[in-house]
Amino acid sequence: MNRIRVGVVGVGHMGQHHARVYGQHPKADLVAIVDKREETAFRVAKANRGVDALRDHRDLVDRVDAVSIAVPTTLHYPVARDFLEKGVHVLLEKPMTATAAEASELIEIARAHHAILQVGHIERFNAAIQQFHKIALTPVFIEGHRLGPFDPRVRDIDVVMDLMIHDLDIILNLVRSPVTSVEAVGCPVLSDRVDIANARLHFENGCIANLTASRVTPKKQRKIRIFQKNAYVSIDYAKPAMETYRLEPDPDAKPGQPEFKIVRKVERLKKEEPLKAEIDHFLDCVERGVEPQVKGEHAQDALQLAVEISNMIMEDFNDRAAYLHRGG
Repeated sequence: MNRIRVGVVGVGHMGQHHARVYGQHPKADLVAIVDKREETAFRVAKANRGVDALRDHRDLVDRVDAVSIAVPTTLHYPVARDFLEKGVHVLLEKPMTATAAEASELIEIARAHHAILQVGHIERFNAAIQQFHKIALTPVFIEGHRLGPFDPRVRDIDVVMDLMIHDLDIILNLVRSPVTSVEAVGCPVLSDRVDIANARLHFENGCIANLTASRVTPKKQRKIRIFQKNAYVSIDYAKPAMETYRLEPDPDAKPGQPEFKIVRKVERLKKEEPLKAEIDHFLDCVERGVEPQVKGEHAQDALQLAVEISNMIMEDFNDRAAYLHRGG
């Protein structure tokens, strides 16, 4: 079997790990990496069997069958477009693009050139989320917290696009019902963009989700809880870990005692790096010519919702700031 020729564009915090996984993957032939910072490009290339180091992604387009793109969000559209127009399959880090219009264009370009467009919503490949899909639950209420300290590297997007978008994608995939209304609050704290945000989503099927994302919290937390009648699931993305709690009949109940008991179960999870699972899936889709689990349309849905939440928060924040400036 011929190995798939791959490259990585942008080998900073996330991209260097894409290069590492490709460099060790039996299906992949890591041809080159690209980064505008020459020192970074050579360092990562040297760490990966001395593959070629390039500074311009256009020099890679005709040399690969597939590529991972992990450049700043504002560059996602032009870089991905150049590869998709040549029929190169793309794994594009999240958020998919800076705007929903750009996302729509990339989807159309990929379709026109028969190229796979997968978006890096990596939590879909978290072992706990994979296990959750094996459990028959109908969510009624969902609560998520994605918190952590400020990262000065992330300057081009706010906390909704940086962190909350992970949970938006997960929840849209779990609930699979249209969002009917959104309430959102938050504010900038350490940057000129929203650094802490809370959103409450109402779905057509009656489910409600309450999400909090913060990049001004000292302790890192990545948790989600899914509730339904007589059961709920608690997931820690970071460990990863998953516990289920169910209300079940108690055959040992004595007269006058509750006839039901809460049964806790700690789920056994497959130990696998989510990024490796994501790239495994991407290469499998390329090899077989099938649609990925996280295709462009899914990422576009999460992006549109994230943009709506971000805009709602900033409009509210600016209104309140103007009111306070006027002296109330």
